[in-house]
Amino acid sequence: MPHPFEIEVETSLAATPDQVWEAIATGPGVDSWFMGRNEIEPREGGIAAMDTGGQREEAVITAYEPGKRLATRTATNEQGRFMAFEYLIEGREGGSTVLRVVHSGMLGDDWQDEYDALRRGWPFHLHTLGEYLTHFAGRTGTPVFAVAFGQSAPEVWAAITGALSLTAPVVRGARAHAEPAELPPLEGEVVWADDERLAVRTADGLYTFHHGPTGMAIMFHHLFGPNTVGAESAWQRWLSALVA
Repeated sequence: MPHPFEIEVETSLAATPDQVWEAIATGPGVDSWFMGRNEIEPREGGIAAMDTGGQREEAVITAYEPGKRLATRTATNEQGRFMAFEYLIEGREGGSTVLRVVHSGMLGDDWQDEYDALRRGWPFHLHTLGEYLTHFAGRTGTPVFAVAFGQSAPEVWAAITGALSLTAPVVRGARAHAEPAELPPLEGEVVWADDERLAVRTADGLYTFHHGPTGMAIMFHHLFGPNTVGAESAWQRWLSALVA
């Protein structure tokens, strides 16, 4: 039986309302901090689409007020599930902006685990948005997605942190260093660390490493360097070899 849910989160961003709107309401903007590759038709009734690892999800834009409000809703499936998102933008003095996100809808039978994952994910995503607007404003990121499966969550996490030259417990401010094959060296600062994911900011990118309870490893990167051709396939090979 589907179960209703609602998550509301808010963040203050060192950016103008127009900059925030560009980041949440355009495909290239969303590519630069959220998940997957995104397309957004700039009108009410248009389609907002996200492709993650070859899986495409579409939603209808139910509200489109530039600089103020964006809302989308997916279709209801046979099990009664759907997702709705509302982004509310409020400018503040000094050129800053408050962004409020309301994520609601209907979840399936295992709704508690799914709800907890969504609730834990939003603070991280909004933190990534803040990193993007603070350090890469005006630039478009190339999204990178990779997934691989290891033996167990502790082994996967140990492999990832070890490859990044990090020691447990990983804390914000730690320095990360890696030399992945076929890719430029990664040298940067840990800007997020919890028991599920860590994020590293370098001079040319935001790199996210995530592990799940079943030994799954996921990467969501946003690359702002001049040459990103082939980066996604190279990172996939690196991750697959690392956790095998």
